[in-house]
Amino acid sequence: MSIEFKLRPWSKEDLPSLVKYANNSKIADNLSDGFPHPFTEADGIRFLKIFQESKADLFLCIDVNGEAFGSIGIHSKQDVHRKNAEIGYWLAEPFWGQGILSRAIPQAVNLAFETFDITKVLACPFGKNLGSQRVLEKCGFVLEARLEKNIFKNGRYEDELFYVATRDKWNSK
Repeated sequence: MSIEFKLRPWSKEDLPSLVKYANNSKIADNLSDGFPHPFTEADGIRFLKIFQESKADLFLCIDVNGEAFGSIGIHSKQDVHRKNAEIGYWLAEPFWGQGILSRAIPQAVNLAFETFDITKVLACPFGKNLGSQRVLEKCGFVLEARLEKNIFKNGRYEDELFYVATRDKWNSK
């Protein structure tokens, strides 16, 4: 039986579950340094303020039974990259491997193509993050590039992968 969830905007009432589930080094280790560990209440307040005030990006809460268990963000690019957006996401560890992201990511990509004047959605997982790579491939993203040792995280270099979903191929599914 698959777990039911919905994507919705974040609210200030999500602060306790955001802090509870985001405070996980296994999550932070696969995200940019802007996502701290430990993840404190002050971090949660800062994140919720960004989520609620952004007009150029989509920040969606992954809600299971009224509780925030993760996030998907679609971040608009600027300047010469303005026809692209980048997707980022995380999910609470108790829900890993249960198919939530493989259903949530396509919903978010559809919303991005409906909301923004873009032709490409880009995802950039770390080379060691095999789970993220598998879910992106399952969702129809295509590996476009691998940049060796392009990221420096936790005192070591990581490969950065570039997965893409283009509007023309996405809509033809």
